[in-house]
Amino acid sequence: MPSFDEVLKEAGEFGRFQKRVFFLLCQTGITFSFLFASVVFLGQAPDNYWCRIPGAAELSERCGWTLEEERNFTVLPLHLGNGSSSGECERLDVVWDTSISCASPLSHYGNLSARNLLLATCHDNWVYKQPHSSITSEYNLVCGNAWMLDLSQAVLNLGFLAGAFTLGYAADRYGRILIYLLSCLGVGICGIIVAFAPNFTVFLIFRFLQGVFGKGTWMTCYVIVTEIVGSDQRIIGIAIQIFFTLGIMILPGIAYLVPTWQGIQLAISLPNFLFLLYYWVVPESPRWLLTRRKGEKALKIMHNIAKHNGKYLSPHYSEITVSNEEVSNPSFLDLVRTPRMRRNTLILMYAWFTSALIYQGLVMRLGIVGGNLYLDFFISGAVELPAAFLILVTIDRIGRRLPFGISNIVAGIACLITAFLPEDIPWLKTTVATLGRLGITMAFEIVYLVNIELYPTTLRNFGVSLCSSLCDLGGIIAPFLLFRLAAIWLELPLIIFSILAVVCGLLVLLLPETKGISLPETVEDVEQLS
Repeated sequence: MPSFDEVLKEAGEFGRFQKRVFFLLCQTGITFSFLFASVVFLGQAPDNYWCRIPGAAELSERCGWTLEEERNFTVLPLHLGNGSSSGECERLDVVWDTSISCASPLSHYGNLSARNLLLATCHDNWVYKQPHSSITSEYNLVCGNAWMLDLSQAVLNLGFLAGAFTLGYAADRYGRILIYLLSCLGVGICGIIVAFAPNFTVFLIFRFLQGVFGKGTWMTCYVIVTEIVGSDQRIIGIAIQIFFTLGIMILPGIAYLVPTWQGIQLAISLPNFLFLLYYWVVPESPRWLLTRRKGEKALKIMHNIAKHNGKYLSPHYSEITVSNEEVSNPSFLDLVRTPRMRRNTLILMYAWFTSALIYQGLVMRLGIVGGNLYLDFFISGAVELPAAFLILVTIDRIGRRLPFGISNIVAGIACLITAFLPEDIPWLKTTVATLGRLGITMAFEIVYLVNIELYPTTLRNFGVSLCSSLCDLGGIIAPFLLFRLAAIWLELPLIIFSILAVVCGLLVLLLPETKGISLPETVEDVEQLS
């Protein structure tokens, strides 16, 4: 009986059928990037808001004030009396009642222009000129509540983490395409509920679930694409990353055109329902079917692939070799039971963690500067495009391991140099930091491909999901690490980033080279990789 790779070679390793499936599933990269980075626009800080004095709403209605007039009576005297106060996080410690004059409401309290004003911290009575422009104004995530905006992104990353374990396991047990379709449905439904969440608690719950299902769509589409092509075409996994970058570049355009956060949330969530149409055009992974002892279904799909590719399978291909490895439900012990699987798993987990931590840290560092948010975000995405093209140019010529290691080391050295460059040449600091981001982006994209190629089919989706869960952990830690260490010394985070990246670059050189090698079917195949 022929092996799967032999049948695939005769059916076409990257023909019309695979190109169609590849293009369709790549759209998932765009929608996943929307979810990944949407908080930047959903949580924009409101331009103009202030803390309302108790009783001001009733008095404003009685006196017929506009919001601007109420603000003048509320904030202007406060600013005159205390130049350091903007009226956003504190207010005058007074209460307005019906006895207050509409013409001069503060005259009742004497001379408030002195510097001995009594102030009170604002807790919940904010007024926004654009109350529905972002979740910050919708749920009062300002002043003492500002940390809750960071919580919303941390909750999303926790959802990614949970999705990596639960849906990664489910995809290995119940099938790639089934979990992909269910995940797309889940992302869409949860996205709609998030858009109309009546309070912040409901918002967090369904943002977490959207993260769970979002990770399911991203990981399963990646695995499906790499499992239906030949070993020489697996670098198309890198091309999927280009669609993620395109999503990063498209997102600011959506946010610019849509004025409310609910509109943005719906615009980035509803496209997931279109992916349900893939049920009729994207088949189950034949590699996975073979591991579940479903050779007839796998062969039927291979005949269909050959037909669409203009090929014809030989009549003696009546059955495909099924993996001799006993099929069982995957667990973490399967990933560390044998020596080379254990080495690969630990190095890949560290590589995922480091890539995510440094990538998000550098993105946030570059985003601290002022300017046009939409343009700056677009440019930050455009910077990532050369990374994918550099990988496509080098990875099939010199292999995976060397570019993987060098990109990490370059990122580490760039971070170290940036930390010690003088502040009076900001253009040079920005240029070197951008080089660091280019390096870590390359490392981030290569780890996807290497992770796929170093696990057997029976454990591939679970192994990729488990290792990439460290990426989500890095995403949770990144903002806290960046801002806490920057409070001690602004450049200290870059020192930490440089150490992590260089160590990662050296460790990945211990991984086996997988250029031109068929995807391993069993743990024994992995152990034989040198």
